[in-house]
Amino acid sequence: MHEKILLVDDDVELVEMIRDYLSREGFDVVIAHDGETGVREALSGSYAIAVVDVMMPGISGIEVLRRIRSESTMPVIMLTARGDDTDRIVGLELGADDYVPKPCTARELTARIRAILKRIDNAGGNTVRAIKAGALCIWPEKRKVEWAGQVVDLTSTEFSLLEVLARNAGQIVSKDELSKLALGRPLMRFDRSIDVHLSSIRQKLGTLPDGRSCIQTVIRKGYMLIKE
Repeated sequence: MHEKILLVDDDVELVEMIRDYLSREGFDVVIAHDGETGVREALSGSYAIAVVDVMMPGISGIEVLRRIRSESTMPVIMLTARGDDTDRIVGLELGADDYVPKPCTARELTARIRAILKRIDNAGGNTVRAIKAGALCIWPEKRKVEWAGQVVDLTSTEFSLLEVLARNAGQIVSKDELSKLALGRPLMRFDRSIDVHLSSIRQKLGTLPDGRSCIQTVIRKGYMLIKE
């Protein structure tokens, strides 16, 4: 069964080119040319992942993402204007799993899609027992997280980042390692996506008894999940 991908973009020429490429790569692709249709399709439960352009007539891609996230944790990749850090960061803060600057190549976008779907598939086949670090408990095979016994809802990318930190609890993990292991790609220059994702994770998790976050920033070295 081919994995189904939703492309939400009003650029007819671009999405047709991307659809042709993805179809040759074995994916089943559906296109929505406006945000309202994109939201309706995304929430149908039929798709493995959605790719959403930020700039569209009617409701914007950011609003599409907001509506999807209000009801679903399905992976979402945002297409953003090159150099537009504001939309990129807002999208990540709202729960986008990754972003690709436009203009982009179909090959690059396909690689990002494969990286996200691969880590989800790998987690599905992982029979390792729960990973525990203090009040944090992660079940990789279920992609489930609890803090102090309470379920925490994370996006696919947030889960992958937290899992890498949990597997290395008490050790510093560099941003480059996090990018390769959790995002499936090398860290790009000036890329702040990991920082934004981790900020969101911190907000969703509880604090330690002393009020600190369990995820500590180690200046110029990376991040560390506290074991306690």
